[in-house]
Amino acid sequence: MEERLLNLLESVLGKSKKTSGDNYAFYSPFEQHYKPKLEINIRLNSDGLNPWHCWISDEKGKTVKSLFKKLKVSKNVWSEHNSILKRKYRYHTNKKDEVTESVQLPSEYIPLWKPSNSIIRKHALNYLIGRGVSPSEIIKYSIGYCDSGQYKNKIIVPSYDSNGRLNYFVGRSFYESNFKHKNPQVSKDVIGFELFVNWDFPIVICEGVFDAIAIRNNSIPLFGKSPQSNIKKSIIKNGVSKIYLALDSDALKNSVRFAEELMNTGIDVHLIELGNSDPSEMGFNSFYELMKNTKKLTFKKLMEYKLMNVC
Repeated sequence: MEERLLNLLESVLGKSKKTSGDNYAFYSPFEQHYKPKLEINIRLNSDGLNPWHCWISDEKGKTVKSLFKKLKVSKNVWSEHNSILKRKYRYHTNKKDEVTESVQLPSEYIPLWKPSNSIIRKHALNYLIGRGVSPSEIIKYSIGYCDSGQYKNKIIVPSYDSNGRLNYFVGRSFYESNFKHKNPQVSKDVIGFELFVNWDFPIVICEGVFDAIAIRNNSIPLFGKSPQSNIKKSIIKNGVSKIYLALDSDALKNSVRFAEELMNTGIDVHLIELGNSDPSEMGFNSFYELMKNTKKLTFKKLMEYKLMNVC
């Protein structure tokens, strides 16, 4: 069904570009743009719907039918649409399909941009300011906090996928604690901050959310020290030509291994040696200078790292 629906959509909208999951991007029929910005999920979701969204005009809907109504397609297109989607309200789950883990923000989550006289909010803001996070970045990344529950006294930094759906979040204590970090019990094999990633430009891969916020431009946090499979798949699928790896020195082993995997696919890799600091400690200006002066990793240099017994 998905292949037939994609062919029908391409007959109306032109050639598509595969994005994430079951989404395909088309050039917008609503507003001209040099990139395909109309995204359509061609696989029926659990509600029997095919959501779509034009990211430049903000036109959106829940079904291909609603899109075709706006476009006033021909009778032949409607006929093919009805043939393909005649069972659109009957969704069957394939038992072999992988079960998708769901993640939700803590029920106690409070956005930091929401005014309050809470002393806990004040301490949370002071913590972020001390880490170099600006008010505009607090808003951009929807950073919040919890003053009760299992994430009490923790900063909450959400991560959203390319469709604006929550795919992970981190909790970081803003008071002295033996348990500084608390994250949800779901897979980390997601694209951190994917909502802000432009795959047409070089990507910077780092460890944590505060590193990514400090780097600012096209940065993906790993939520750990090891790159997961979805990051590599997305890099290759989107044709990224240049990658910067900015993992902490204690993750050099993982950096070198991942660098080799990417280089074997023809991607230019720049391995940034951070020393004893991470990007959030260095700040944007210092990190940018270091990144700018980091040369492309060669296979000869890669071998030197291996001979240093980092792998």
